[in-house]
Amino acid sequence: MKGEGESFPRAVLIAGPTASGKSAVALELARAFGGVVINADSMQIYDGLRLLTARPSAAEEALAPHRLYGHVDPSRSFSVVDWLADVAATLDDLHLQEEIPLPIFVGGTGLYFEALTKGLAPVPEVAEEIRAHWRGRAAEVGAEALHRDLALRDPAMAERLRPTDTQRLTRALEVIEATGRSLADWQAEPHSSPLVAPEDAVRIVLEPERATLHARIARRFHAMVEGGAVDEAASFAARGLSPDLPATRAIGVAALADAAAGRISLEEAIERGIVETRQYAKRQSTWLRGRMGEWAREATVEAAIATAAATIRRGWRAS
Repeated sequence: MKGEGESFPRAVLIAGPTASGKSAVALELARAFGGVVINADSMQIYDGLRLLTARPSAAEEALAPHRLYGHVDPSRSFSVVDWLADVAATLDDLHLQEEIPLPIFVGGTGLYFEALTKGLAPVPEVAEEIRAHWRGRAAEVGAEALHRDLALRDPAMAERLRPTDTQRLTRALEVIEATGRSLADWQAEPHSSPLVAPEDAVRIVLEPERATLHARIARRFHAMVEGGAVDEAASFAARGLSPDLPATRAIGVAALADAAAGRISLEEAIERGIVETRQYAKRQSTWLRGRMGEWAREATVEAAIATAAATIRRGWRAS
């Protein structure tokens, strides 16, 4: 890695839907250019879900440094603000090294990438009693009732959010109660400075053809089950965490825990997991197309690696 002030990409950002092959791209680039793989997936941050969130394996982690994987207890509700704080600390730590490694961010959480490259809106802190009230309301009545609450108090945000998105619905209700202003209004305010300026980064969305992605999703879910995901789901479910915590909504946990308890067959659990993963990938792809249209697009792992590597090398030659 080159020294301060020289002209080269300061970071590589690899986004894409689940099972698109992002982690393979990031690992190959990290090995080729002395990089550090930094997680940008809101589920892979949680401990206890290595298989079901498709975190890199221990063998893969041994091939290059990995940061911000499995470092959060699932009993904690972890926000994009928390993630940015961890990223800032990670980047500070990397810059203390004699040879500064190339940060390679990889994940499927578009909001993380948006906050990383555009900063955050200045939403005030919400009092704990207000947060507790709306978490309790969510647990009591469910997401659809929350959406009705929000439609009465903040129609603008209700139109933006899916009626099943408990976490974001709760957040919107917290903010309007605490501040008297819609979260949409706060999001329109000037944002904080980004940790990674877009012009300083290689930005690629890995976007396979739909049939290819569906096949990858099915193969990966079967591999998860063969690797022990049923036991992982059963152990996680046995913790008895509140269902309104984000980690409990990891795809496959409920279905495979039901299979482990004999409530459904393993075949049914696998089918449910594959369908849910496809639906999630579709939502991710829609978000990435709508909000990250200026990023480069590649359909295969090989093409994404080649594009990123060529850009990095051009930057090095230019300095």
